[in-house]
Amino acid sequence: METIITYFETIPSLHRSLILVGGITLFWLLEGTLPLFNFKYKKWKHALPNLFFTLTTIVVNFGLAFLLVGTADWVSQHQFGIINWIPNLPLWAYVLLGVLLLDFIGAYLAHFVEHKVKPLWMVHLVHHTDHNVDTTTANRHHPLESIIRFAFTLAGVFIIGTPIAIVMLYQSLSLIATQFTHANIKMPKKWDKALSYVLVSPDMHKVHHHYVLPYTDSNYGNIFSIWDRIFGTYMELDRENIIYGVDTFPDEEANGKIGVLLKQPFHKYRKPTTVHTSD
Repeated sequence: METIITYFETIPSLHRSLILVGGITLFWLLEGTLPLFNFKYKKWKHALPNLFFTLTTIVVNFGLAFLLVGTADWVSQHQFGIINWIPNLPLWAYVLLGVLLLDFIGAYLAHFVEHKVKPLWMVHLVHHTDHNVDTTTANRHHPLESIIRFAFTLAGVFIIGTPIAIVMLYQSLSLIATQFTHANIKMPKKWDKALSYVLVSPDMHKVHHHYVLPYTDSNYGNIFSIWDRIFGTYMELDRENIIYGVDTFPDEEANGKIGVLLKQPFHKYRKPTTVHTSD
């Protein structure tokens, strides 16, 4: 564990880039051999706007990284935050709790709030208007959303008291997790179900991308599935019945254009349709 912490404390930018590119490449290849849906699309054409927003996400996070590093250094120096206030915490538990709580504040809570606050939902909408969800959808976030997500992560670092090594570990795990859960891959249902008791599985997250409520407002987790189970936001839907997109923005062609997507958060809010279910 000490070796892992030491590595992530000074992880080179090149290694972080390799995690990003390596993850996309791996799941891109798996999508070609084990597809969940046989999309009728040109894969590279579909990927271009998503890769554009991946690039803007990198730019935003890189530009604001000094705030993250500064906050992590401050909480470490002053022993501030939840994990620093628990006495005699073993290193493995210190790291696990730090990652677990960062996943709650930086991912689950941020995601939940984006769905419940109308202006934030309009920003987050860009992520949901992909009609062909695959691994490139993982970082399809409007630049404004990248700032919002960063703010939640920054708050998490301060409240939890995570040093930079745990922050870098969390971000690396988060990146791979979101690429995996968005990937258009077909796992055996029993494997997927078993995985979903601890971690967010591909089928679990794809329910979140179903085009109508209440499914859109469920399964907010990123790495760990326990938050959805604890807070009652976990839902199931057979993967054969999932339809991607958002019912209030149904134009697939427009939803694949970068210019349209950049302006999407500024459209007039339209209430999505709710489909009543007995689940």
